[in-house]
Amino acid sequence: MRDLAAELLQWHTAGKSYAVATVIGVSGSAPRPPGAALAVDADGVVIGSISGGCVEGAVYELCREALRTGQPVRETFGYSDDDAFAVGLTCGGKIEVFVQPITPAEHDTIEALLRSAEPVALVRDLKTGAAMALGPWWTLGATLDPVVVAEARAMLEVAATGVRVIGCGDREVTIFVESYVPPPRMIVFGAIDFAAAVTRMGRFLGYHVTVCDARPVFATQARFPDAHEVVVEWPDRYLARTAVDSRTVLCVLTHDAKFDIPLLERALRLPVAYVGAMGSRRTHDDRMAGLRAIGLSESELAVLHSPIGLDLGGRTAEETAVAIAAEIVAVRRGGSTRPLTTSDGPIHRDLVPAW
Repeated sequence: MRDLAAELLQWHTAGKSYAVATVIGVSGSAPRPPGAALAVDADGVVIGSISGGCVEGAVYELCREALRTGQPVRETFGYSDDDAFAVGLTCGGKIEVFVQPITPAEHDTIEALLRSAEPVALVRDLKTGAAMALGPWWTLGATLDPVVVAEARAMLEVAATGVRVIGCGDREVTIFVESYVPPPRMIVFGAIDFAAAVTRMGRFLGYHVTVCDARPVFATQARFPDAHEVVVEWPDRYLARTAVDSRTVLCVLTHDAKFDIPLLERALRLPVAYVGAMGSRRTHDDRMAGLRAIGLSESELAVLHSPIGLDLGGRTAEETAVAIAAEIVAVRRGGSTRPLTTSDGPIHRDLVPAW
C-alpha cells in the first residue's frame, strides 16, 4: 500500500472515504506479490494495480460495492479455460484479494503505515476488517487480541507479509499482516564514472544508496545526484563503523589494491547479501592473491562476486550497471541467470524470501 502513499495522503487531507484492494495470497504465476494494492475513492477515481490489468475491472466493482455497504470483501481470481472472456489471470496463476473500506475515522491508522520511517506493519482482521498499525514498540487503531499482536510483531521482526490463522482461546482469527521495513542499503565504494550509473540503478531497484570514496574532489553530491548520501572516508574505515545487515549490497568499484584489499578483508567477513568487486581478470587474480596472503579462507573468498556482474556483453557505464544489477537480483531472488527461453519451469519462484 505504501506505493500509493502520495495519493492516499491527498485523499486523507480531503477527508475522503475509499476502498483499498490488497493482494493477500498468490499461487502459481501471478503479476503482483502479496501487498500489492489498488484503491478507489468515493468519486470512482482509481489508483494502483493488483494484476497488471487482468482483473482490475472486477476489483474496481468490488471496491465500489465495499464503499456502498461498508463491509469488507474477500475474493479469489484465477484462470478460466472454459470461458476466454471470464474474469481471471491470463498468466495461469491465482490471487486472493481483500477489499476493505476506509473511512476518515481510520485515516490515522493508515497514515501510521504510510508515514513511518521505522519498521511498521498493518494488521487486518480478514473477517471484520478491523485494522491496526503496529511498530516495534507501539500500536495504533483497532484493539486486537494480544496473541494476534504477538504473532504480527514476530512477522514484522522478519519483514514477513502474509495471511496467518491464529488460535485465540476457543476461536480462530485470520489476519493479513503487511510488513514494511526501511529499504535495504547499497554501498558503492569508488567515486568513478561507473559508480554514477550503478547508483542510479541501485536507487531504481529501491535501495538506499551510499557512495564512499576517500578522495573529496571526486566524492561529491554533484557528481552523484542519485545517491542518498556521499561519504568522504577511507572505505574500510567507513565499513567498520556503518550499519549493515543481511540485506546490504556492497559494490567495490575502486579496483585499486590499497583500497580494495583492506575493504574486502572486512566485507567478506560480514553477514551481508552481496559483495562484488570490479576489475579485469588480471586485477581479479592479483586481488585474490592479496586476500589469501592476509589470511582469508577459501570459503570466505567464495562469497566474492569478482569480476562483478553478469556477462551481458555490455561496454558503457550504463550497460555495466545493468549487468551488476542483474547479478544482484539473481543472487537476491535465487535466479538461474539463464534466458527464460531455455527453461520451462515457473517464471516466478519463491525460493528466496523477498527483502
